[in-house]
Amino acid sequence: MSEKDPGWKDLKIKTAEKNALRIKGLPVGRKQSKLPVIQGGMGVGISLSGLAGAVASCGGIGLISAAQIGFRRPEFDRDPVSANIASIKEEFQKARKIAPEGIIGFNIMVAMHGYETYVKTAAEAGADLIVCGAGLPVDLPAYTAGTPAALAPVISSARAAELICRMWKHRYQRLPDLLIVEGPEAGGHLGFSPEEVEEKGGRRFDEEIKRILAVAETYGGNEAIPVVLAGGIYDRADVFHAMEELGATGVQIATRLVTTEECDAPSAYKQAYLNAKKEDIVLTKSPVGMPGRAIRNEFLRRAAKEQIPVKACHKCLKKCDPTKIPYCITDALIHAARGEMEDALIFCGSNAWRAEKIERVEDVLRELFPLSFPER
Repeated sequence: MSEKDPGWKDLKIKTAEKNALRIKGLPVGRKQSKLPVIQGGMGVGISLSGLAGAVASCGGIGLISAAQIGFRRPEFDRDPVSANIASIKEEFQKARKIAPEGIIGFNIMVAMHGYETYVKTAAEAGADLIVCGAGLPVDLPAYTAGTPAALAPVISSARAAELICRMWKHRYQRLPDLLIVEGPEAGGHLGFSPEEVEEKGGRRFDEEIKRILAVAETYGGNEAIPVVLAGGIYDRADVFHAMEELGATGVQIATRLVTTEECDAPSAYKQAYLNAKKEDIVLTKSPVGMPGRAIRNEFLRRAAKEQIPVKACHKCLKKCDPTKIPYCITDALIHAARGEMEDALIFCGSNAWRAEKIERVEDVLRELFPLSFPER
């Protein structure tokens, strides 16, 4: 068995497979998914209509990332907000054509310039679910009022879960439809300090997850708020641990879906995952001071040694001063989305090194939830 093998030999996993590995779907507003899985939002340009539509058509929940989604439009450099608004509408319509009856939503970062505008645009476009992290979405219900969009804050602690539930209940007389718990094994920007990532990595985060589940149960009353675990979910053993051992309602996966035919990333981006070794997955400091997980490459080596001039501000994150940052994160992520790997920041989860081949979305989900699919 190779080091990259999913390795779910444990008898408990095989028993769970026979006994259905709890496969009840996730409630999303007026809908319910077939599979208890959300496809994580990945910006810039990595999870768009192609990936989100494919996941939704298989019975999961597909998320389009709104982060600088309009980067290909001609007006982007001049007016990034307008470009992003137009692309939110366009990508949603394209995903809906792929999965007419599926559940399709958006991941929208609280830290983004234009956050409120993007949320309103996504909700009015018909998004089934809006997921918000990179800050606490304390006023998210206000921005989606009058729409059927379900709401899911991304949190990393019981304290944050309790704060959101208490504030939403007091201000808006509602609770989150889902709580997404993003652990320290996730890709992209992390809600932990580098020291916390080391301290809480792997299964050491389980105790915090249990505390979050307790908050969901307390506020949910007779029926606990569904809790979805994210970060490091890669194979069936991870799904089993999250749902059967910890008691989560579902899982969110992102990294595993990058190396699929349907993922919107360019082939060079996917190949970077296939080429990565375990030691290539590193923590790096974002220009805005947050730690992130990425694949070590020539760009990261260069950025560690010298400042890369910022040519123009794309109005991405609120707390960014273009005169003080070591490089523009939007530019680096756009290079990645265009396959320009020498200048690319390649975000990834902790298990990216395990990717061995390009798969189809259906085959990945079939492996994770075999009893939800008919036998071939």
